[in-house]
Amino acid sequence: MWHNSFGSKFKIEIWGASHTPEMGVRIGGVPQGIALSVADFESDISRRRASARGTTARHEKDIPTIVSGVADGVTTGEIVEIVFHNGDTRSSDYSQFEQHPRPSHVDFVARAKYGDAVDLRGSGQFSGRMTLLLVAAGVVAKKIVGEVDYRTTIVEIGGSRNEAEFSTIVESALRDGDSVGGVVECCAKGVRVGLGEPFFDSAESIISHLMFSVPAVKGVEFGSGFEGVKLRGSERNDRFVDGEGHTASNNEGGINGGITNGNDLVVRVAIKPTPTISREQMTYNKSLGEVAPLVAKGRHDACIVLRAAVVVESVVAIALAELSLQNQ
Repeated sequence: MWHNSFGSKFKIEIWGASHTPEMGVRIGGVPQGIALSVADFESDISRRRASARGTTARHEKDIPTIVSGVADGVTTGEIVEIVFHNGDTRSSDYSQFEQHPRPSHVDFVARAKYGDAVDLRGSGQFSGRMTLLLVAAGVVAKKIVGEVDYRTTIVEIGGSRNEAEFSTIVESALRDGDSVGGVVECCAKGVRVGLGEPFFDSAESIISHLMFSVPAVKGVEFGSGFEGVKLRGSERNDRFVDGEGHTASNNEGGINGGITNGNDLVVRVAIKPTPTISREQMTYNKSLGEVAPLVAKGRHDACIVLRAAVVVESVVAIALAELSLQNQ
């Protein structure tokens, strides 16, 4: 039904869904001779796992199986395919949404577009579960990009930028059967000058295209972003301090004219509150033909931002791999 693929040089295609027995990612454009093993994936996959208070009670092993594209511990130049198994699923939790679609969720539009037979168990291919495949692709992408230092942090939760308040805000949402969103910032240090093209394949375009593919992402900004528009040009301009292109400030987020300028690449991503909540919501029920109370069952994140930092970082790495291979 879907052809979920991205890229012209670093090509990724994801398949499967949240509650299918298996799901995976195929990665094309990977050069020969790159060391790659199952152990390489553990660090980033563990960062995505549900463990903190406020994350889902669904626990998957998330052990990757490298099906193809690697022999004797190095890439062969063929398509790298990585497969994961789904085991801890409770598909019956989602039957209530067939006639009573969740507010701000995909239930209504997915059935309107694809019909009632669409697989929305665990939200199907629309699920945040699918971001595991982006993290796996990001591990491979980082090896292609090379010596880039990714520093990714949660900078806001529930409207607060005080990290000391984050856990209290999440706990309050849990008690209320509610959810909160937030902002993740990724700073990539060591990105070389010259990646990206004007207009349609600009560095911002490629990164944003990928970033908006991540479920729950509602905003992307580079550098000073929306805050920067409050400044005058004389205040916001990044003045050059040497012949290598280093600047006194970094309001542009490391990109000029769609091309990386050698300064830190800084991207900030707004992630909405998880729409599936146990708190009662008055919303339209198709079987009743009227607005009726909905109390969502199931295991859901009260704050998906807690698991999103590595996903944002992986997307930046995938985009940089695509841009790096284009530049060759």
